[in-house]
Amino acid sequence: MKIIQRTRNLYLGVTLAAVVGALGIGQAVLQNTADAQARMVQAPMFEVDPLWPKPLPNHWLLGMTIGIWVDEQDHVWIIHRGAATLHANERALELKVGECCQAAPPVLVFDQAGNLVRYWGGPGAGYEWPESNHGIHVDYKGNVWIGGNGANDAHLLKFTKDGKFLMQVGNLGKNAGSNSMEQFGRVAKIWVDPKTNEAYVADGYRNRRVAVLDADTGKMKRYWGAYGNKPDDADLGKYDPKAPPAQQFRNPVHCVERTDDGLLYVCDRQANRIQVFRADGTFVKEGFFARETLGSGSAWDIAFSKDPQQRFIFLADGTNEKVRVVVRETLEEVTNFGDGGRQPGQFYGVHSIATDSKGNLYTTETYEGKRVQRFVFKGVGSVQAGNQGVLWPRAK
Repeated sequence: MKIIQRTRNLYLGVTLAAVVGALGIGQAVLQNTADAQARMVQAPMFEVDPLWPKPLPNHWLLGMTIGIWVDEQDHVWIIHRGAATLHANERALELKVGECCQAAPPVLVFDQAGNLVRYWGGPGAGYEWPESNHGIHVDYKGNVWIGGNGANDAHLLKFTKDGKFLMQVGNLGKNAGSNSMEQFGRVAKIWVDPKTNEAYVADGYRNRRVAVLDADTGKMKRYWGAYGNKPDDADLGKYDPKAPPAQQFRNPVHCVERTDDGLLYVCDRQANRIQVFRADGTFVKEGFFARETLGSGSAWDIAFSKDPQQRFIFLADGTNEKVRVVVRETLEEVTNFGDGGRQPGQFYGVHSIATDSKGNLYTTETYEGKRVQRFVFKGVGSVQAGNQGVLWPRAK
């Protein structure tokens, strides 16, 4: 009888433990589910297109791919640095030691299918090609603008879509500092406002300002530094994330672009911030991203979502190898994607970013990345807050 009672007690004990364990597991699952739901945010969704663009012809390779823009036809324009950034073993054809390869022309244009539809660029008559080209913009008239961040690049160039030279503003080797009305200091990017025909210049890798030009004549109209201050080229010392924000831009001032509601967004790359201005240089607000980032900083380039409100900013972060998704109104980062690496959806020096009319994203990579990638827009939906990792295509 005692044996039976012991067995019954043991059975009840085991059953009770199982019930309690099950309740605990159920509670943990519910908690994990709640935590996962709490970590979800509404944001644009993307998948990398691993087969875009198509292979280049003529044994061509990309060097450091340093600028991107999408024009009104949804053609994707990129600029790269060519032979100067290819290794000797990548230039076998050029060096006449093997069958492959050589640098592609600096400016390449792809259609939506990934076909190469246009190419040109490099030194020519009547203008000074940059020592180190940087950034490309196709304006509302179809003109192509190119900057340069080489040691002596103090100018910018304007061409037709076919590569016919139109205008040079500034002169190679003539940098005169951030308060010059004629010269520049290693221009990173140009953006032309179709409403005012003004060219905004991120100036740059040597100077510390935004400059505004008449896009037809190249005459400078105004300029300003961080917070709308008069630019000062004094050395700011190394970036310290614990110090008060610098009252001048750090080098480089790496991007400039204006939204439809008239606000101008500027990348202060090594200060890990975006500053927002009105068109006259009046400071509005700023946001910081991965503020502890040292070295090359986190704020490399921006593009805006294609909804009417341009609700989101896509921020290329080439030090941390990801694209940050930021709510434009609050400058709050809600999610990010990417990782360091060479596979599709990963990044090695993600440098420039652009969107097409359908909301698809395009990125270029500098250093040893040397490529362009396309991320297909999948609508706005629930995505993981924080890092989403590599946006590989979902199984069909």
